[in-house]
Amino acid sequence: MTRPRWAEAPVQLVPSILSHIRTTAPGEHRRKFKQGEMEAEEAKKQIISQFRFPEKKRVSRLVHMYRSLMGMREHHKFTLVKLMFLYKKAILKEARTLVEKGILNCEDDVFYLTLEELIALLENRGIGDIPELLTDRKQQHMSNQKLTSPRVMTSEGEIITGRLRNAKSPEGALTGTPVSAGTIEGTARVVKSPEDAKLNQGDILVAPYTDPGWTPLFTSAAGLITEVGGMMTHGSVVAREYGIPAVVGIDKATDIIEDGAYIRIDGTNGFVQILNSDGS
Repeated sequence: MTRPRWAEAPVQLVPSILSHIRTTAPGEHRRKFKQGEMEAEEAKKQIISQFRFPEKKRVSRLVHMYRSLMGMREHHKFTLVKLMFLYKKAILKEARTLVEKGILNCEDDVFYLTLEELIALLENRGIGDIPELLTDRKQQHMSNQKLTSPRVMTSEGEIITGRLRNAKSPEGALTGTPVSAGTIEGTARVVKSPEDAKLNQGDILVAPYTDPGWTPLFTSAAGLITEVGGMMTHGSVVAREYGIPAVVGIDKATDIIEDGAYIRIDGTNGFVQILNSDGS
């Protein structure tokens, strides 16, 4: 909720637009879409051909339903994001009232309060020493920003550690989870925030994670590597949709892979190799 929306800070889109101009030819998006349609139709035929009647008819119907309805899985997220913006505007409106009364120094301070505390302030009920409370929470927030999330944590809070094993991974390669098939070589572009991204033709996006705000970068990226994720996380789904190789779950990828390094990504077998300039 605290992150600025494109509507609030349109300049965030500029790097994505410039990257798109540098890497995409006019009409290319239509050609890619058409190619995707043809590949999907071919995949449908291959799947159905493995069955006999009457299963063939049932599987054909299931494939049709899947292709027609799969996009619906994103609609609840889309609705939630829209609602969160409405909540944000309502909360900031109340925050302006508290700033005018001298209770808060600035509107953004409201995001360091709980909803119950905000209501108490609006109802003229005390919540203690507000400047001290805000200072403590801002310091805690800064401290939290330095933490690294574990890859796996159970519901009880147990952190599970370990290393992935991949018999197909060459010695010295970085091993992860294969989520979008294909192999490609290119320049690594390490990006920790989408508004700072500057991608060129053939660049491979290396990121801690991706969410819907990163999607414009996928039109420019030739491949994707993330530190966290699985088969159904955002970056994995979008990478398959855009037809670019992707490997996720490579711990500390943004630290190990240097920006500008020449790398090979194998999205079929799930590993990444850092190469010399001659490809070795």
